[in-house]
Amino acid sequence: MATSPDDVPQGIDLDTWKRWTPAAQERFLEMLRTSQEPGGAWYCQVGRSCDGKPHPGAMSPHARGAQWPPPGSDWLAWLLASGRGTGKTRSAAEYTRKVSEHVSRIALIAATGPDARDTMIEGESGLLQVCARAGKPASYEPSKRKVTFYSGAQAHVYSAEEPDRLRGPQHGFAWLDEPAHWPLVVDVWDNLLLGLRLGARPHVVATTTPLPIKWLKELLKDPTSRVTRESTYDNIDNLPQLYRDKIISKYEGTRLGRQELYGEILEDVEGALWTQALILAASQTVVLPDHYDRVVVGVDPAGTSKDRSDETGIIVLGILDGIVYVIADYSGKYTPNGWASKVAFAYEAHHADVVVAENNYGGEMVAATLRNARQMMRVQEVNSRRGKLIRAEPVVALYEQNRIKHGANLTDLEEQQLSWVPGKGSSPDRVDALVHGVHALVRTERPAAFGRVTAAPMRSLASVKIPRANRILAGVK
Repeated sequence: MATSPDDVPQGIDLDTWKRWTPAAQERFLEMLRTSQEPGGAWYCQVGRSCDGKPHPGAMSPHARGAQWPPPGSDWLAWLLASGRGTGKTRSAAEYTRKVSEHVSRIALIAATGPDARDTMIEGESGLLQVCARAGKPASYEPSKRKVTFYSGAQAHVYSAEEPDRLRGPQHGFAWLDEPAHWPLVVDVWDNLLLGLRLGARPHVVATTTPLPIKWLKELLKDPTSRVTRESTYDNIDNLPQLYRDKIISKYEGTRLGRQELYGEILEDVEGALWTQALILAASQTVVLPDHYDRVVVGVDPAGTSKDRSDETGIIVLGILDGIVYVIADYSGKYTPNGWASKVAFAYEAHHADVVVAENNYGGEMVAATLRNARQMMRVQEVNSRRGKLIRAEPVVALYEQNRIKHGANLTDLEEQQLSWVPGKGSSPDRVDALVHGVHALVRTERPAAFGRVTAAPMRSLASVKIPRANRILAGVK
């Protein structure tokens, strides 16, 4: 490779420079160009005040002010507790790349090993991409669960499902992805901190959409924590139009949207039967079975499809070994023929045994509408004479016993469970369909099976509430 004195960076001896291999010379010049060009580096030379503003000739966007690490060195944890699509992953990946120039061993921790690979390492905003863009490529060895940086530093991958794997190794830095959603976050955190002792200043960055769990609340209050909060709208210019039109518009104005778009920590709604803790316990690390003892489709039909009409709740549930699984949610605003067709589809797709439909307002028309959609469909009609609260309470008791599990893509149902206060607001169509389905499934089980002391919550009210739930589910007044 030909060089001239003008090519040689200041401070490099020319004779030494000439003895470098051509590949080494080119690699060094590329690294230098990347670090010096105003538009090539993630952290702009202008500093935090750049705030992501484009510069002439910029090869990639610069970090917004909120994507810079906290100033000073008196903090332990940098928490990017922000909404979806705010650039949390890119911020942490860029910062991890920068830290790799100063530490020798890094921990990368995600909910599972595949999550770490797909998001933190190989994702569009992951380590391999940001290192390549910076002209300092990193290598990944999946079999060794290890990333090797340009500097020679190594990052080792850990699953939050196995906190004990963090007992032995030492680290100088760690990146935690979505820790607020890990069931064993306290164990992971404790083991990590005990081994966070390499280098002059060990510290952590955590990227997460916040949940109201004790661990996160305590960390947010810790004086050694620094918190970055942003909403999806702070990064709106970098998001695809389809994401804006379909995803953001769906959750805007909802309670769940405050959490997922704005990064708020939502507390429980006063008077609501379901709490965040119950829903979180039901939905974390659930793998749906391949088969069930019975499958039902719960239906809470709406009479019309007008703009102000309620939706028709259509929830598919199965039971296996005494555990109820919420499989799918087909709820929506349909015409009578529309919801009947959707129920028929769910019935066939999930090999259901029966459709359990409320007939409070449609009477025999509900069963007739369903049978018109599919002649061979078994329909069981339900009349909720005892009221929504009385029917829902025993279902909540089963959640407290950890006897109900949620599959994926049930955010609308979960949103309704968390926000419905009996006696207030509109009819909870999805919740009603869920309740009908649970009652139908549990009636086929022995009521006593749902009242074992070993499965009851460790609270003084457990011994009172659960037997009452058994009596109601069994149809005994």
